[in-house]
Amino acid sequence: MKRKLEFWFKTYFGFSRKETVGFLLVVPFLSLLSLFPSMIAWIKNQSEAEYFSHYLHLLDSLDQAGVALVSSPLPGFNPQDTVKTDNKPNQLERIQRIPFSEADSITLQIVPGIGPATAGRIIKYRENLGGFVAKAQLMEVYGMKTETAEAVWEFFEFDPGIRRKIPVNRAETADLAKHPYISYAEAKVIVAFRNQHGVFQSAEDLLKIRIFKKDWVDKISPYLNFD
Repeated sequence: MKRKLEFWFKTYFGFSRKETVGFLLVVPFLSLLSLFPSMIAWIKNQSEAEYFSHYLHLLDSLDQAGVALVSSPLPGFNPQDTVKTDNKPNQLERIQRIPFSEADSITLQIVPGIGPATAGRIIKYRENLGGFVAKAQLMEVYGMKTETAEAVWEFFEFDPGIRRKIPVNRAETADLAKHPYISYAEAKVIVAFRNQHGVFQSAEDLLKIRIFKKDWVDKISPYLNFD
């Protein structure tokens, strides 16, 4: 068996006899070393489980003896340490809710869960979009969580409206593609169709481009200016 291993390592890895012996000695050691953290964690968990079991037994004994606890028997344990305080109601009482369209990357950070990076992404998306027409659009911002989006509307008034529209009959491909709902490929098709068939009179004209679905046209139409 030993000779077969030496032959195999020499053939496939170019190991000498000494290198093969050294490798075979190191592998078991490395395997044990990789298991060491798991063993330590298991021992620690067992110790904590025994300690907690003793703690529960102590509580049961005191309860049976008719003793009412006003604090934990565990040393250094304060029940209030495990209570998560929510300062949001107090914050809401102290601030004035402004329209979401007027919020900037600084004021948005009043919302729990929103830091400078997230606030910047929200503002950039809102500006690229041209404005929100539905609260659900906030979830389209990269990294946005449901609970954070819901909290935004507790701190800011939702004022739906489009502040900037795209002049679809004058915009070039690159300009159309800047909108989050329009890809570069879709923008190319719109411009090519316009150049060949003339200007669009309404969103319904976009449906003449047969590859476009009505749901998508309805989605982008509020952001298009057909003048």
